[in-house]
Amino acid sequence: MTDEDTPVVEQSIETSETASSSKNDALAKKFRLVPGEELLLSKQPSPIAFLNMYFLGAFVLGLHFLFSIAEDYNASDDANAFLKFAIFFNDLISTDTMPLGFVFCMLIVTWLNRLINIQTSGRWVTMWLLLVTFSPLIIQIDKLYATIMGLFGNDVDPFIGFEYNLVLFGVAYSALFFALTFYFHRSFQYAITSESVIFQHGFLLSRSHRRILFDRISEIMVDRTPMGTILGYATLTVLTDSGIGLVDETVGAGGAGSLPGTDEKESDSAATKVGKSFLRKIFALMLYQRTIRRVQPDPKHCFYNIRNWEKAKMLLNEMHLKNSQSNMLQELKDVISNQQKK
Repeated sequence: MTDEDTPVVEQSIETSETASSSKNDALAKKFRLVPGEELLLSKQPSPIAFLNMYFLGAFVLGLHFLFSIAEDYNASDDANAFLKFAIFFNDLISTDTMPLGFVFCMLIVTWLNRLINIQTSGRWVTMWLLLVTFSPLIIQIDKLYATIMGLFGNDVDPFIGFEYNLVLFGVAYSALFFALTFYFHRSFQYAITSESVIFQHGFLLSRSHRRILFDRISEIMVDRTPMGTILGYATLTVLTDSGIGLVDETVGAGGAGSLPGTDEKESDSAATKVGKSFLRKIFALMLYQRTIRRVQPDPKHCFYNIRNWEKAKMLLNEMHLKNSQSNMLQELKDVISNQQKK
């Protein structure tokens, strides 16, 4: 290396150090690190972790195409099962002006998606499904209002002024959902620092930021689904003494009162009383409720479906051990022991 090359190398090193320093400053600002706190690892959920949300968008798009074909399909004898299903609903409850078959199917999809309480059951996903569901009705009601006003001699143009095209609206709504899902996936940020664990989320107008000190951590649990095992990602849930990461779930049918006709009367014989008592116990057993605590992986409060999870888990264990009270007491014991030896 010549003397002429030396300034170039030094300039390259300075540029690299400046870029690295700028990146660290940006990360420190993003995760709101306190002065002196060092960022050790940052993570985001794997894109594959939200694959079921993309499936939901594709399913809604397919439903739009299915009912679009069913509107103009007359030869229902040679139709496949899915097309016959759409034709059946269209013939059952739809009218010339109201596409109630599609609306009814979308209501079922929205209700089931909310009922099963999975990853796609979030509030913004439900709002999107409701928008898709009621858009045809809103457009048709607008046209109906203009028609009614015309009957009374008031010529009013429809405010919306266009038809609900199942194909066009299906593509538009699904594209919007895919874009929001991608943004939703990118909205989760996780960090392990020298002082704490940070979970950060910012989606649309909602913001959340949670910091958990290492000495507050009681357990770190790993959850790997079959798909995660194949594709190499897992969820790390950080449990604390205060119960973060756990949810209470009630199991059982529940209910109040007793089975009608099983109340004992003075005129009942001993055998009748035994029979009624047995029926009351069976009824109480059927309606028995119990509350259990279980881990509920929430992308806002855990390392949700991250890649290279082994490295994150090892780092969490090391920092937890380093900052735990038992380790601090052991260090204090060693210090006192060394002083006594001296």
